[in-house]
Amino acid sequence: MTNNRNMNNIALVQKNSLPSLVQKELERMILAGDLLAGDKLNEVSLAEMLGVSRGPVREAFRALEEAGLVQQEKNCGVFVRQISVEEADEIYEVRAALDELIGRKLAATIKPAQVQQLRNLLERMDEMVALGDVDGYLKLNLSFHDLLVELTANKKLLHTYRRLVNELSLFRRSALAQKGSMPTSTGEHHKIVDAIAAGDAQAAGDIMREHAVAGRNRMHKAQAQRALLEEQNTQ
Repeated sequence: MTNNRNMNNIALVQKNSLPSLVQKELERMILAGDLLAGDKLNEVSLAEMLGVSRGPVREAFRALEEAGLVQQEKNCGVFVRQISVEEADEIYEVRAALDELIGRKLAATIKPAQVQQLRNLLERMDEMVALGDVDGYLKLNLSFHDLLVELTANKKLLHTYRRLVNELSLFRRSALAQKGSMPTSTGEHHKIVDAIAAGDAQAAGDIMREHAVAGRNRMHKAQAQRALLEEQNTQ
């Protein structure tokens, strides 16, 4: 009886959650750099690799397009979304404004237990900095900012913010991989939480806006270093 019940539960989970599980795995691959900007995503090969039929992969593509991570081009297929530095600048400009709003709102509404949630994440981020683990830090960094927006309890803001963050994900890893970037970034996060915990809406908004601007500057520095390296390799 127990075995039958377990099998039924597994079948139920697979039936209802398989597309979302495929989506999460493809999202992980994109954010980790296993799938690069501009890469064409082959529905058949991905289905074989993940051990699923093509249907869940197709559904995952639609969800990832909505999230801003892939784009479907008519008669060409599905590609990991590729954005220009100019478009990234525009996204950072919008994000800076939203970050300021988030900081101000949380400073006025945050609860002690929620502050502790943020500090717990910061502790784990500090550990990743000490280890020099860029991928581990990037994952926690995304979780930290996602939690900030979740704590505002504004669903529309969360949806909009998540899309912006996804669109910038292809730039963020190279920016954080620069020497000294992770300690600087986590230091900014500590200042954000301190200001929010103190209920200082002005400071929290200002620091969060400045953090977004600093992220944009790190992106430009990483792009300049990459261009220089490519130029040296062609000489």
